[in-house]
Amino acid sequence: MFFFLVVALAVVVAAVTLAVVGGGESAPLPEVAPERLQDPLPADRPVGRADVEDLRFPLAPRGYRMADVDDALGRLAAELAERDARIADLESALAGARAAAADAHHAPRDRGEGPEEER
Repeated sequence: MFFFLVVALAVVVAAVTLAVVGGGESAPLPEVAPERLQDPLPADRPVGRADVEDLRFPLAPRGYRMADVDDALGRLAAELAERDARIADLESALAGARAAAADAHHAPRDRGEGPEEER
């Protein structure tokens, strides 16, 4: 009886192995090109909030393709750095304009400009 169980177990294991691996001569599966990210970020204008919200990465066997994610994050980081620099420049220019306006407002009127005083 024990010998019969060992042979039956071997037959079952062999049948499962052939079913999983694919026994016999069959046509091989065609090679499929991996899905690549078609860069949806606009090249002709800055990236906006809606562009980031619409960004979807194609799935890979272990999640997402690191190169696609790295490219998109690199692009976003560069645009954010550019915006931060632009904001800093504008804030500096605004502070300079406010300082110049404050100086002009508090400066003595040497040239007799402005409203004339009653005598």
